[in-house]
Amino acid sequence: MKEFTYKDSGVDIEAGYESVDRIKKHVARTTVPGVLSGLGGFGGMFELPKGYEAPVLISGTDGVGTKLLIAQKMKKHDTIGVDCVAMCVNDIACQGAKPLYFLDYIACGKNNPEVIEEIVKGVCDGCVEGEMALIGGETAEMPDMYNEDEYDLAGFAVGVAEKANIVDGSNIVEGDVIIGVPSSGVHSNGFSLVRKLLLDHKKYDLHDEIKELGDKLGNVLLTPTKIYVKAIKAALEAGGVKGVAHITGGGFYENVPRALPKGLKAVIDTNSIKKLPIFEFIQKEGNISDKEMYSTFNMGIGLMIIASKDRKDSVLKALAKAGEKAVELGVVEKGEGVDLNK
Repeated sequence: MKEFTYKDSGVDIEAGYESVDRIKKHVARTTVPGVLSGLGGFGGMFELPKGYEAPVLISGTDGVGTKLLIAQKMKKHDTIGVDCVAMCVNDIACQGAKPLYFLDYIACGKNNPEVIEEIVKGVCDGCVEGEMALIGGETAEMPDMYNEDEYDLAGFAVGVAEKANIVDGSNIVEGDVIIGVPSSGVHSNGFSLVRKLLLDHKKYDLHDEIKELGDKLGNVLLTPTKIYVKAIKAALEAGGVKGVAHITGGGFYENVPRALPKGLKAVIDTNSIKKLPIFEFIQKEGNISDKEMYSTFNMGIGLMIIASKDRKDSVLKALAKAGEKAVELGVVEKGEGVDLNK
């Protein structure tokens, strides 16, 4: 009687070993002071940095959503890891955290070492950009859960902040200025709408060259989410920053109020926003209202910084030095939520 092995059930242990060997060189690029363990241990270890009087760990976890389906259809897996890191690290950086380390989780139908390497390379690229270490992760091969070419990706980021310096928006007052930092594209939100509209309803192919976009549709949609760690760091060092909002799922209407105390609203002049061509294209193809667009997408602004009026110029100058074309978007007034002046 033939021996029944784990491989017969669809799980290839040897492929798992190969994947680990392939990603080691990429993980090594992310090493930062504080890393105490390499790949292979039961847990990743990181030493808490010295010099903090009251250190607070700030953590965030997220995935990439259905943007993964675009990557899988395009067979392009080397940037989706950047998205995963960005979605996690941007959130914790908004509260003033210095990123420390990252963990990733990949679930797949079949462990293809080349694909796993591409995904993790992207994760490592994101970690380098976010100034943090990849200290561990998991790749789970689950043939009964996913088809052979399918995978899911999620991540977990941890940073540290001095308790007295946490950015929580509590000291924002009427008259404070709202500054916008540009996005790189759709980032990693709203892809269920994008796919349903452009691929299912309008029957576009991801390999279609779109004149208005200057590239293949799939390439534009896969533009990695921008990582704002350096921009936020520069703004904080300039002084006067009271709140930061990462514009993710829920767009302007959901995310900006998260950075504001009760009784105050953000009044934003959308004419100040350089709307990216991809959003113009989506809105035109779907005949989508402005309210729906600003409720779903970042519209070209991936980060908003709320600063005192007297420090506005210093923050803008610091962001410019960090390579960002930031713009003044509006002001904080009495009220609730967000008021978009179009």
